[in-house]
Amino acid sequence: MSPRERWPLMWLALHRRRRMLAVLVVGMVLFETLIVVVANTFAPGQLFSGAGKGPPSAFRAFSGSGGDVSLASFPGLLGAGLVHPFWIAMQLTAIGSLAAAAVAGEVESGTIELVMARPVSRDRLLAERAAALGLAVLALNAAATVTVALGVRLCPAIHREVPVGGVFAAGVMGCAFALCLAGPALAVSAGGRRRSQVVGATIAVGAVGFAVNFIALAWSPAAPLRYVSPFHYYTPGDALARGQVLWPELGVLAGVGAAGLALAVVLLRRRDLAP
Repeated sequence: MSPRERWPLMWLALHRRRRMLAVLVVGMVLFETLIVVVANTFAPGQLFSGAGKGPPSAFRAFSGSGGDVSLASFPGLLGAGLVHPFWIAMQLTAIGSLAAAAVAGEVESGTIELVMARPVSRDRLLAERAAALGLAVLALNAAATVTVALGVRLCPAIHREVPVGGVFAAGVMGCAFALCLAGPALAVSAGGRRRSQVVGATIAVGAVGFAVNFIALAWSPAAPLRYVSPFHYYTPGDALARGQVLWPELGVLAGVGAAGLALAVVLLRRRDLAP
């Protein structure tokens, strides 16, 4: 039995969005290539040397660091490519689209009864759609990681400050970040009836989370708010500089994602699937 026959719902979800995913992967490769070229062409310190000052402390949010890595450094500049709004938008597009189609999209379009008539259990439906989402975000993060790793290997100046192992550690952190968003998004899909509900929730977590982290870093009275943002735990700049996975932060990101997936299972088992 071929994989498509064994996991038809997973392959169907990926097949329906194959063009979108291909464009996102190509866009990710081109964007990270641009970041590496910029980092290799201009010394990071030169990009932020106006009036002899470095980047403001609030810019730590743009370097993907908890505070140890400056944006005016190779780890900080490459980290910025892994937490840039363009990078975030591509992740949110894949997560929102596939999570919305997992359950809520089928309910909204009235096809959920046809899907479940195979017969297919609710747990299998969610598992295969979650697997499709996982493969999509894995492809995006792998594209970004391999592109940056190749750039680091080909640029001696960058390689002296950024170990290749740090690039792959940042890629692992990126996958954990995607899981942190995907779990709650699947929970909204499992309990909702509209694609817009899932897409809106996904964008809200990503965009609001970034804004909260930026405010917490820029304004000291709001510093405690950083703990509620996924971007406080997703710090690719720190992983690039240290050359290793940040396990406590990864545990938080993965834990939130797993909790969201568990909630999705509970909601899907209890809900009425009638349109």
